[in-house]
Amino acid sequence: MSYINAKSVLPEEMIEEIQKYVNGVNLYIPKVPEANSTSSSYKLELYQRNQAIYELYLQGETVSELAAEYYLSAKSIYRIIGEIKKK
Repeated sequence: MSYINAKSVLPEEMIEEIQKYVNGVNLYIPKVPEANSTSSSYKLELYQRNQAIYELYLQGETVSELAAEYYLSAKSIYRIIGEIKKK
């Protein structure tokens, strides 16, 4: 990743405001997500699938049943369940 000096792209007033919060620290500013991004719809699909897996698990389906149903490994099912439990 290459860095750009803020003075070359931001107005001085904005730099002064940012310096109040993070003076001299490397700061990553993410790009604005695209409105109809395929990656965001894919993330939504994964989120919904993982929620469904977790709900079925809570209803008593076994990890091996879920793995077979969703064509995933048991390890992946355990990871999904663990991630949702953390939240």
